[in-house]
Amino acid sequence: MHRSPITKLLVAAALTFGLVLSLGTVNAQAKAPLKIAYSDWPGWVAWEIGIQKGWFKEAGVDAEFIWFEYVPSMDAFAAGKVDAVTMTNGDALVVGSQGAPSVGIVVNDYSNGNDMVVAKPGIDSMAQLKGKKIGVEVGFVDHLLLLNALKSAGLTEADVTVVNMPTDQTPQALSTGGVDAIAAWQPNSGQALKSVPGSKPVFTSANVPGIIYDLLCVSPKSLAERRADWAKVAKVWFRIVDYIKNPANRKDVLAIMAARVGLTPEEYAPLMKGTYFLDKKEGAKHFAKADGLGSISGSNKVVDVFNVDNKVYAKPMAADEYLDSGFYK
Repeated sequence: MHRSPITKLLVAAALTFGLVLSLGTVNAQAKAPLKIAYSDWPGWVAWEIGIQKGWFKEAGVDAEFIWFEYVPSMDAFAAGKVDAVTMTNGDALVVGSQGAPSVGIVVNDYSNGNDMVVAKPGIDSMAQLKGKKIGVEVGFVDHLLLLNALKSAGLTEADVTVVNMPTDQTPQALSTGGVDAIAAWQPNSGQALKSVPGSKPVFTSANVPGIIYDLLCVSPKSLAERRADWAKVAKVWFRIVDYIKNPANRKDVLAIMAARVGLTPEEYAPLMKGTYFLDKKEGAKHFAKADGLGSISGSNKVVDVFNVDNKVYAKPMAADEYLDSGFYK
């Protein structure tokens, strides 16, 4: 049976309408916001500048930043609830070992003093911690910092008693006398110094720059599917760092970042000093493959050995697969 001309027109219209609906669905999926988990560390709080100023919209990318505590942010990434997460280079390897690999595309900063070993009053050096109790979250970045701190004083982990505890509980442990020192990052290290008069940092990440890099880590799937959008996110970061590094913007920068974490600009200012923000040129330098802590790749090798030695995971990781320097070229 032949179709009549009217029937043919109706069929054609239906097909066209279906095609429009199909294309609309694909287009909507393509424009879904990039979901990024971020947490309380100055190098990541800095994303708030781009958010508040509308720079992502200006760049033509829909980026939804979701605020988490640090560990839950990594859990959300591992569960596939977000497309990217802000993590240290070492923690990216740990999360990857658990089945959720990522690719670091932006290096926000390296810790330049905000990660600390804080000792109670009366202890003025790492050497004086021999035989003492030190609170730290075993297997996390400040455990590695602690090992380097002990090494600097000719000590090993066997010379102290390591007390494993969540990092956000370390200030209270120092305050109550449960431990003689803690290893923690900001804002926890700062809270410990504030709550225990006379306490002091006896070793910081400024003593080993490059031991802890802070990155934006993206799922390989999202990076492959939406690389052009991630390139726009990277460009916004470069704009943010340039804005931060301009002294004329200091008041505005502190106001935006302090508000995100519920502090005054005056309270937040010291945290900025312990964070070395990396612009595009500096980031490219640290993304270059090399041995040693001056390279993220070299730092990854150090962290990987630490993680295997401390049974964080069983076998060495293919650490270079966790980095993509393409957005710096």
